[in-house]
Amino acid sequence: MSEYLLQMTGICKSFAGVHALDHVNFAIRPGKVMCLAGENGCGKSTLVKIISGVYTRDEGEVVFEGNPISKITPAEATRLGIQVIYQDLSIFPNLTVMENLAINSEITEGKKFVNRKRWEATAKEALSKIGYEIDLQAKMGELSVADKQLVAICRALLFNAKLIIMDEPTTALTKREVDALFKTVRQLKDSGIAIMFISHKTEEIFEISDDVCIMRNGKNVYAGPTAELTRQDFTFHMTGRELTDDHFVPKNISKEPVLKVEHLCQKNKYQDVSFELRKGEILGVTGLLGSGRTELALSLFGLGKPDSGTITLNGQEVKITSPIQAQKLRIGYVPEDRLTEGLCLQQPIADNITLSSLKRLSKAMGFLRHQDILDDANIWKEKFSIATDDVRRFASTLSGGNQQKIVLSKWLSNDLDVLILNGPTVGVDVGAKQDIHHLIHELANEGLAVIIISDDLSEVVVNCSRVIVMRDGSIVGELTGSDIPEEDIIEIIR
Repeated sequence: MSEYLLQMTGICKSFAGVHALDHVNFAIRPGKVMCLAGENGCGKSTLVKIISGVYTRDEGEVVFEGNPISKITPAEATRLGIQVIYQDLSIFPNLTVMENLAINSEITEGKKFVNRKRWEATAKEALSKIGYEIDLQAKMGELSVADKQLVAICRALLFNAKLIIMDEPTTALTKREVDALFKTVRQLKDSGIAIMFISHKTEEIFEISDDVCIMRNGKNVYAGPTAELTRQDFTFHMTGRELTDDHFVPKNISKEPVLKVEHLCQKNKYQDVSFELRKGEILGVTGLLGSGRTELALSLFGLGKPDSGTITLNGQEVKITSPIQAQKLRIGYVPEDRLTEGLCLQQPIADNITLSSLKRLSKAMGFLRHQDILDDANIWKEKFSIATDDVRRFASTLSGGNQQKIVLSKWLSNDLDVLILNGPTVGVDVGAKQDIHHLIHELANEGLAVIIISDDLSEVVVNCSRVIVMRDGSIVGELTGSDIPEEDIIEIIR
């Protein structure tokens, strides 16, 4: 009997003549965590869709539990014990935990009538698989992302899962929630279930995975034990280039603050927050989920009115009551969730880039010239190396890193004094992450005042020469220096 649960050999898949997968090999053992890694667009999603039966392979062989599989459909994949937990978790937010856990089983078994006792028994059975406790009547939409993840895992286990594929499962989780998720992953692993773990986060990959399969441009570039890889090797295989963490060193910080916040309070959000920000500086704001960091950023952008305190810009006290006013005051804000808050995905790249600059681009009587929009978008496409051959393509066609560059371009096409970045590289691969960091460094050295809000401590220490730590809505510490140890921040957060 084969030592592998799943073996895929010479897998090929093309779309309109373009090779998404070019003779890819993949294998995973039962009771092991295999990390599937690679930059956006490398073919990871296509491979997962072939495994789960969404796509049909053009060439190659698939063997599951020693048996060749000629064709996989989604139903066949479920029957075999293959479950995919996608980033959106595929939940029904308006239904209860119990209903979300039971509904797939009911449909699969062809049940026609609702039986609450049966549904409750199914839900309890699912939760017992990992010893997870939660209110069965709670609405899924009201749960934390971490709880939604665990419910999705329990639902997968109802189908006697042998292989669980987790697509970027830690994207929206805090460090504490990641630790809890990893505890569950190890528990599943110990029970003999194979886990395919898709992630961009290097530290997490080295912490949780036994093996790594790295892809680039639709091909295998490495497959083997994680322990045999250094972090430098991993990054090189991912990107095809040597990357180094270049700490930001401010070159020209202004003497006077461009932004001054004094005793700012918002009930149940944050209290007595005071700090200063100068041109040429990158200030980090970090803390656990619920620390008040995002709520503070929203207030500075006119999306959460403070109850008391003052905000001063360039020596003038201001009241920021809306994003339009914030923009007039030369403040830009890049949200953490670029897909729902930062982009119009089904609109052209050019329209997204120029969205906040329409007044500048409009002619007499408010009319816009299409060519002006294209010309302006192409300037930013070149400046930020956005990977597209045509800015008339939809934003949805780009990778996460390039989408984030669009959101940055949208604000920087205005003449800003302050740019607030909330989770600037969430869901971005390692190569694009460094590109964005270098871009932020350049902007600061050109005189922009930048605030980075993030719970990714490696991102904070690499990019910020000053870090504010928040806990329970208050500033509980401030660190300054060109090389701030992550351990010092963790000690304050706790």
